[in-house]
Order: sequence, then structure tokens, then C-alpha cells
Amino acid sequence: MKTRSVQMFQLSARCVGSLLARRGITASGRVRAASHGHEMAKQEDMSLPMYCDRRDVPLPDIPFQRTLSSPQLSLKQREGGSWKELSMDEKIALYRIAFNQTYAEMNKPTNEWKTVVGGILIFLGLTSLIVWWQRVYVYPPKPHTLTEDWKALQAKRMIDMRINPVEGFSSKWDYEKKQWKK
Repeated sequence: MKTRSVQMFQLSARCVGSLLARRGITASGRVRAASHGHEMAKQEDMSLPMYCDRRDVPLPDIPFQRTLSSPQLSLKQREGGSWKELSMDEKIALYRIAFNQTYAEMNKPTNEWKTVVGGILIFLGLTSLIVWWQRVYVYPPKPHTLTEDWKALQAKRMIDMRINPVEGFSSKWDYEKKQWKK
């Protein structure tokens, strides 16, 4: 069991570490928190140009691969010469240095809609099970006043009492023929 002073020291070390991480005061970009031993992730500087594949922005700010290997560097030097001397594979390799995806790869449909539809169907199925369970075990039985026999007796009683005979329910009943008016 840790003493209270050790816990307070670790708490203050965490606060200082998070403050330094948020403010960007550290030189290395990494801060080691004293209590849990994990390093915090380095945060990207969003003011610098970044690479992103987007259909509406055909030319990103920087090339896809920032650090090139020696074959890529020699290929990059040959890029300045005649492109007729380059093979198709070399042209593709040059393209892959500058871009991660082609337009065809960006426009390729994904199967994400299947996940969305599946999630919706699972949600609807679970909801219908809950509604069924509530109807069977939670809600009381329907009152007897909602049965068809009771409704028929109620209508007969309203006709016998001549409820609203001018424009309402009883006005549609023919009292001489004992049937509904046509």
C-alpha cells in the first residue's frame, strides 16, 4: 500500500507530464509519466504540410514517401531524363513514390454498407425482441372494453339512448328499419 505522500507526488508528476505534453515544452516530443510507465504518443504538428489521398485535391502537399531507399533515389534521378527510357514498372514505382492510391483505388466501392445494414438489422431485431417480451410479460392484458362484443353492445346502447341524433352517431341509424342508413 502506497503512502499518501507518494501518491501525491505521483499525481503531481502526472499533472506536470500532461502539462508538458500539451504545451509542447519537451525537446524530444516524448514525455514519460512517472506513475504508469507508458510513454505518451508524439503529437503531429498540424501546421506542417501533410500527405492525404483525396479525390477533390489531386496533388497532395508532399509526396507519399518522404524517405527514399537507394534504388528509389536512383529512379528519382532518372525521372528527370527522358520518360521513354523508363519501363512501365519504373513509371509505376515513380507514381507510388509520389502517391499512395490511384483514382481507381480511391473510387473502389467498399463493403462498409454491409456492416451498416447488418448493424441496423441487429438493432431492429433486438428491439423487436424487447417489445415482444414487454407485451408478453410486462403489459397487463387488454381490458374487456376493447373486445368486439363489448364494442357492439356499446354501439347498441348509444343508438338506444339516441346520442347526438342530429350530426353524430345516432344520425346514421334508421330507427324505423332498425339498420344503418345507406
